[in-house]
Amino acid sequence: MKLPRTSLVRQNDTHRLIPSKYSEGGDSVLARIADDDAHLEDIFDLDNATNDRLLAENNLLLGIGIHELVFGVPYCRIVNAAFCHAHPLGSRFNGADRGAWYAAFELETSQAEGAFHKAVELAEVNWFEEEITYDDYLADFSAEFYDIRDDGQFAECLDPDNYLASQNLAQQLLEAGSLGIAYPSVRRKGDTCIACFRRALIMNVRKVATYRFVWKGRTEPEISAL
Repeated sequence: MKLPRTSLVRQNDTHRLIPSKYSEGGDSVLARIADDDAHLEDIFDLDNATNDRLLAENNLLLGIGIHELVFGVPYCRIVNAAFCHAHPLGSRFNGADRGAWYAAFELETSQAEGAFHKAVELAEVNWFEEEITYDDYLADFSAEFYDIRDDGQFAECLDPDNYLASQNLAQQLLEAGSLGIAYPSVRRKGDTCIACFRRALIMNVRKVATYRFVWKGRTEPEISAL
């Protein structure tokens, strides 16, 4: 496949929504099943043995090495987790062995993307009575990304239901040393999304707001700010 053109992407305040249960300083869900502090410590030890982020931070994960992670900066755990905890089937521009930092230029786009993917999960179990809070993380970018906006040659990479072509392209881009890719949002037309492949390019990460998504028997959630 021919590689796309590159463009300088300079965009501050891009949006990435992450479930609040994964936030910095948040209570671990493991605490819910622990009988006491000693039991919780044992559970953490067991969980840490198979935690992909911790494995990567100790250079034990195949898809990404310790030299590619960040340490000592605000929200470094959140940034590292984006690359270490890939979906088992991959996402649009990454496979199962290595994640990416996905973000949208506009908040509403990030909300639409998050709502769609959660709705897919709920549909798999036929359950649309759910309430989840998401934290909005902003980040700034200034880098040369491959760019498939307004490029019909890569329309197959924007298939709403199939990631085969886009994952194949992402693999080629990684092998070419790509920093990331800019593409039109599939879930909300008119906006841009980015998939950043290199954690060092994710600048000035900060958590700014929290939103509640409530599904009440429908695929589209009600969204409100907290």
